[in-house]
Amino acid sequence: MEAYAVLATGGKQVLVKVGDTVEIEKIEAEEGKEVALDTVCAVSDGTTLKIGTPYVEGAKVTLTVVGVKRGVKTINFKAKRRKGYRRTVGHRQQYTVATVTAIA
Repeated sequence: MEAYAVLATGGKQVLVKVGDTVEIEKIEAEEGKEVALDTVCAVSDGTTLKIGTPYVEGAKVTLTVVGVKRGVKTINFKAKRRKGYRRTVGHRQQYTVATVTAIA
């Protein structure tokens, strides 16, 4: 079995393996730079599994930032009947595209 880690970032948890390309919520990092995230909920070396409470101490995942992209636009529409009240709000989340280089 391969080594993997469960990474918590942006209010979500993502299962990652070395070599995976993942889209996570935007983090402040330049393109081509390496980022080490220590919010690892679980880590496995292929034989043993360590689960954190809430994070595993000493564990980190190293990512290389590939770029930034924008997600799909979500539309929020509100209306109150018979009152003429109509509001439309759109949102596009920005994501950081990164490749996992190491799990420690």
